[in-house]
Amino acid sequence: MITSPGRVAFTVFGLDVMWYGIMIASGMLAAVGLAYYRAPGAGLEQDRIVDIALYCIPAGALGARIYYVIFEWSYYMAHPDKILNFRSGGLAIHGGLIFGIALGIYLSRRWKLNIPRYIDLVAPSVALGQAIGRWGNFFNSEAHGRPTDLPWAVIVNDVPVHPTFLYESVWCLLLCIFLVLYDRSGRKKFDGQIFLMYAGLYSAERFFVEGLRTDSLMLGPFRQAQVLSAAVMMLCLIVYGIRIRKTAPSDREQEKENEN
Repeated sequence: MITSPGRVAFTVFGLDVMWYGIMIASGMLAAVGLAYYRAPGAGLEQDRIVDIALYCIPAGALGARIYYVIFEWSYYMAHPDKILNFRSGGLAIHGGLIFGIALGIYLSRRWKLNIPRYIDLVAPSVALGQAIGRWGNFFNSEAHGRPTDLPWAVIVNDVPVHPTFLYESVWCLLLCIFLVLYDRSGRKKFDGQIFLMYAGLYSAERFFVEGLRTDSLMLGPFRQAQVLSAAVMMLCLIVYGIRIRKTAPSDREQEKENEN
């Protein structure tokens, strides 16, 4: 069992530098670095990756905060001075993804880029960024699960609890590796497939892990993340199925290929 060493990494000129911010920034840099490195292999421009990142990372951070504040409005309505306080946490990944992806698609259309190919390139990078960024929750002792006696539990307020941040971090790291290897295998059937795989598989993990958490954002009686994850999973399955059927050769074409 492990315990967080605390929120503060070090102090510079009297200003506390938080581990949370370090982990989020590290995740973003790693994500951009991976996409930049892989761009030539996908036939895409590295400079465009940097351009997109310069716009989408701030938008994602802002979206993550707005999303969190909306679902915790009763608290922030009473403490409006804390709405822009990013340093102590309070970022919702779904909000960041929605804002970041939406702006990325807008920029891609404006710059006349191949949107499906770019989101395929970026999908593994997003998973890598999440894998690293989730450790900010560890240092903040937040986003944890219910009590457990498992040997890998983390101690929060003297109670051993499920390290849900760790579950998501490991899943996202494995997801990143899987998506990169799948993309390199040459088995991709259509542009946009890697992104759909990322969105569906991440949502599946989030749906189950969210059930362990004790600090979920709520949508009425339901956990907001589970509702959104279920919707994304279903949408991805539908779109994936439609695209696969459109790209699969017909039985007649397959017979001709076999004859030849």
